[in-house]
Amino acid sequence: MTARVERRTVNVRIGSRVRNGHVVGTRWVLRIGSLTAGLLLWQVLTATGTTAWLRFDRLPTVVEVARRLVEQAGTAEFYTDLVTSLGRIAAGFLLAAVLGTTLGIVIARSRLVGDVLQPLLEVVRPIPAIALVPIAILLFPTDEQGIVFITFVAAFFPILVSTRHAVRALPTMWEDAVRTMGGSRRHVLLKVVLPGTLPGVFGGLSVGMGVAWICVISAEMISGRYGVGYRTWQAYTIVDYPGVIVGMVTIGLLGWLTSSAVELAGRRVTRWLPREAKP
Repeated sequence: MTARVERRTVNVRIGSRVRNGHVVGTRWVLRIGSLTAGLLLWQVLTATGTTAWLRFDRLPTVVEVARRLVEQAGTAEFYTDLVTSLGRIAAGFLLAAVLGTTLGIVIARSRLVGDVLQPLLEVVRPIPAIALVPIAILLFPTDEQGIVFITFVAAFFPILVSTRHAVRALPTMWEDAVRTMGGSRRHVLLKVVLPGTLPGVFGGLSVGMGVAWICVISAEMISGRYGVGYRTWQAYTIVDYPGVIVGMVTIGLLGWLTSSAVELAGRRVTRWLPREAKP
């Protein structure tokens, strides 16, 4: 009887893995097919010079962009720009993650700190980070530090707001239960607040990463000397439109990869949460 139950369990697990593998394979086929269809449509519209309201005859074709990408990938400047932009994102985003999460928790947990800091932060928050470029130029001795500052500001507020809302949304009964069992404020913070806010925190981190890329590219176009944004703007000034598209595609891929890394880290850290059952 036991052997029969074990065989049945093994068969169920194998069947579940096969079904999950089939679902994952189907999803990847759909994703690749969607991307391929978009590229084909782009190639057809630009190669035929379609001008139905939108003027596709002015855009480079997929083949021209691919040829330009291969040319740029063979130069040292291309990789220097990648490393420069990634370094700026890493520095600004990590600072924003630490300070945004910490201040979000403190403001939500302390009425006094909230009364002191929140009015100032709420006045600054609606200002687009890219509008602070002139201030960054005046404040910081180098353009590099100013660009990192812009990146930091862009990511800081989404992380701060998401963390603050996540802390305030925690059920009060969780904290009451810990205190009833003799838990201190430190136990409440470590056992209730931090684990309970992780989904909201990583949601803010994911949004912050996307906004950080938007602003770092804009800052590089205005005051940078290296970076993907700077190189894209340079291509535009010399009317190198395939180079412009290469820069845009590079920005999109970098943003997608870094955002995916944040989301993957979030799933790993919050794997103790119940997940929706897969079909």
